[in-house]
Amino acid sequence: MRTLFLGDIMGRAGRNAISERLPALRTRLRVDFCVVNGENASSGVGLSGPHAKDMLESGVDCLTLGDHAFDQKDMLSFIENEPRILRPLNFAKQAPGRGHRLYSDARGRKILVLQVLGQVFMKRAFDDPFSAVDAVLRAHPLGGQAQMILVDMHCEATSEKMGMGHYCDGRASLVVGTHTHVPTGDAQILPSGTGYLTDAGMCGDYNSVIGMEKTEPMRRFVTGMGKTRFQPALGEATLSGVLVETDDRTGKATAIHMIRDGGRLQASAPSAP
Repeated sequence: MRTLFLGDIMGRAGRNAISERLPALRTRLRVDFCVVNGENASSGVGLSGPHAKDMLESGVDCLTLGDHAFDQKDMLSFIENEPRILRPLNFAKQAPGRGHRLYSDARGRKILVLQVLGQVFMKRAFDDPFSAVDAVLRAHPLGGQAQMILVDMHCEATSEKMGMGHYCDGRASLVVGTHTHVPTGDAQILPSGTGYLTDAGMCGDYNSVIGMEKTEPMRRFVTGMGKTRFQPALGEATLSGVLVETDDRTGKATAIHMIRDGGRLQASAPSAP
């Protein structure tokens, strides 16, 4: 199975790149299932229902959220009726929606997707992400009901993401980090067979400050004072993420490739088969 994961969609530039380029990218990479983090798709803060529909119609099989999961208030009700959107497992016990779900690809193979929020350097205190992930993985052993298991670890600290990767090694097919909007270069298969990448980066304009138009963030860094609201940058976006190939029998990763498509970043993709 070939699973594509793309990092945080950042504003209109990221949405346009998904709509315009994802269908061709799926074909070129022979993708069986596609997961995208969408929590910054609507003006850089959260995901609205209409924007979610657009992304799902563009070829996204599952959208994950994050700490901005419900910044767009219509998502509170929208997520209840759209199983292809996941909020973090440990967001809040009374939060609408679910943090994990089993999906199927076109051949009927089962993919378990779960998302969790980290604790280090985050603005809110969330429940322990490790125990939350452990409970789900114990109930869904890799290679059993699910042929592929993907964990989206949404947090600031690279160390916490690495800790989750090793914690899930041999129990998940892929652990990938999101949230910082900067792609890391450490795609690898861990010793017990789990694909890992510390951060997928963003689907957004990299001529920016983590996806935001540069002027206001730079003013605040230089002067310590703000003048206007942050606005998402609108230049051509790079689709940034990772492609993992897994064994249908064991669920373990057999190959992992960094993906960067379009925009300013140097292109990265597997060689043609």
